[in-house]
Amino acid sequence: MESEKPHYLAPLDFIKLSSRYIQKGLLFTKPTQSFSIHDFLQDLKESLSLTLVHFYPFAGQLATRVDEPNHECLIYVDCNKGPGVKFIHATLDSTISDILSPTDVPLVVDSLFDHHKAFNYDGHTRSLLSVQVTELLDGIFIGCSANHAVVDGTSYWEFWNMWSEIHMSKGKGVSKSRLPLYQRWFPDGFGEDNPVLLPFTHPDEFISCVEPTQLRVRFFHFTSKSIQRLKTVANLETDNGNISSFQALSALVWRSVIRSNTVCHSQITNFRLTANSRHRLDPPLPKQFFGNCVSLLKITTTAGELLENSLGWVASLLNKSIVNHNDKEVTDSLKAWLEAPSIPKHGILYDSNSVLSSSSSRFDMYGNEFGLGKAIAVRSGYANKFQGTVAAYPGCEGGGSVDLEICLPPDSMTALESDVEFMTAVTLSRLRRENSPAEEVISD
Repeated sequence: MESEKPHYLAPLDFIKLSSRYIQKGLLFTKPTQSFSIHDFLQDLKESLSLTLVHFYPFAGQLATRVDEPNHECLIYVDCNKGPGVKFIHATLDSTISDILSPTDVPLVVDSLFDHHKAFNYDGHTRSLLSVQVTELLDGIFIGCSANHAVVDGTSYWEFWNMWSEIHMSKGKGVSKSRLPLYQRWFPDGFGEDNPVLLPFTHPDEFISCVEPTQLRVRFFHFTSKSIQRLKTVANLETDNGNISSFQALSALVWRSVIRSNTVCHSQITNFRLTANSRHRLDPPLPKQFFGNCVSLLKITTTAGELLENSLGWVASLLNKSIVNHNDKEVTDSLKAWLEAPSIPKHGILYDSNSVLSSSSSRFDMYGNEFGLGKAIAVRSGYANKFQGTVAAYPGCEGGGSVDLEICLPPDSMTALESDVEFMTAVTLSRLRRENSPAEEVISD
């Protein structure tokens, strides 16, 4: 059986070994009538078990074979070994308002996730997937911590979507077209059947981390109307005419964050973007490809050019990089890595001169219900938050709205909150409006 064989990691999986787990979760309102937390947990465990039949690598554990004479090692998922998937029930003497109404994301949100500060390499001793269900006074939070060397955001949310579908259908089967595909992808000239050997014999040679400085973490809400207005302005300011909503919003964020960080105008600034490469390959990989297939794009200019030119000019830089992100660019990058494998230090890409955008507002997050109705918010854990990181989520109301989770030092966040260009595009959420002074409300 496939589930009994080793699950060999692909090149783009190894790059994540020194970073942290994916930690995302959904907040639900607790039903007020005829709700039994015991019955809910039992049903959730049952549907999770059925889902793991299809996502069996999550139940395994990372393993390493070391070849000392050749100074190499092979890291893979042993699907027949490990603690299995961890399931935790926790209680918290807090309310939904405690989680959502503060301006900044409160530190208590970190406690809603397991595997706090764990590296993906720690999957040798920790579970590759941990589910924590936290019962609030008036809500339920379901948080999943998944090993990022095993899945990227696309595969992560595909797992959530199938789990929800199986739960809501009371264990009925899912379409074969939805099942994860465990093929490994390699550029031409490199064998899929040959495991990748890393030039290391000890984790100290490649597992290292730059810890983040003190940060404020805040969600900013953009309505579809506001984003459409940004897109229209960006396209009017450039001859390109093909600027997307995402590119216009990203251009606004890049300009605003660099301005808030008071970066010297001669300083080089980068906008780094994690891009799903499945559909960029020729032939393309299916959406159900299980693993990591994400490329990191880097767009570079000076802070002066970024701030002195128009929103459309900045959006055009992003557009050009995204358009040029094709099969050749992806395969050339992977071929170069395979010829000299390396593991980047976690946090090395983050600095006061750059922005890194991850996650996607296109992921189906709010379609996961588990019998609790639609979630009212998405939140993330401690993992992978540094100065200048921006994570995109769909807005709860749908319709093309977007929530951005932005991490900045306190002084920079205060400056961003006073940035006229940025805050003109922001709309406070309903809950924030209900719990904020009237003068703080910014409408579009």
